[in-house]
Amino acid sequence: MDAVRLLKTSQHALAQSRAVLDIVAEAWQAQALAQAIGGHLAATGPPELRGEARGLSEAGGRGCAVLDHPGLRRDGIRAAQLSEVTDAASALTSLGALLGDVAMALVSVACATDEEGLYWQCMEAIDAADESGDRVRGMLRRLTLRERDRSAEILRDSTTGPP
Repeated sequence: MDAVRLLKTSQHALAQSRAVLDIVAEAWQAQALAQAIGGHLAATGPPELRGEARGLSEAGGRGCAVLDHPGLRRDGIRAAQLSEVTDAASALTSLGALLGDVAMALVSVACATDEEGLYWQCMEAIDAADESGDRVRGMLRRLTLRERDRSAEILRDSTTGPP
């Protein structure tokens, strides 16, 4: 399944989550998607994204590691369904939005809990979501620069062509 479609599914699932375990499970799902999308782009994405994509994959893996995920839904791990990233910019934009929403949802959980273990788990997961989000923003900047350079090259070629 394409990354953007999986990300929309995750965004919807997070928005529908009300119970603490459901929110934690969706945060875990989002980090697993960050790991999978990062890994996919590291292997098959534009060369200028591959290093940052490896970093995103690693950050997503750390994000999964800090979350206890007993409430994973019966649908299983969404990231396992990832088959392609057809539009890297759209996928990264959607992933960045999802990670921001995950961080906000985890802040709500952390503020509402009296359980110290869950509080600290949320704090670490928020840091992991922020780190993944930073990686995503860095990759989007690289894509923007690449497009700007291509546009400038096309413009330069069109003005220096034959008379």
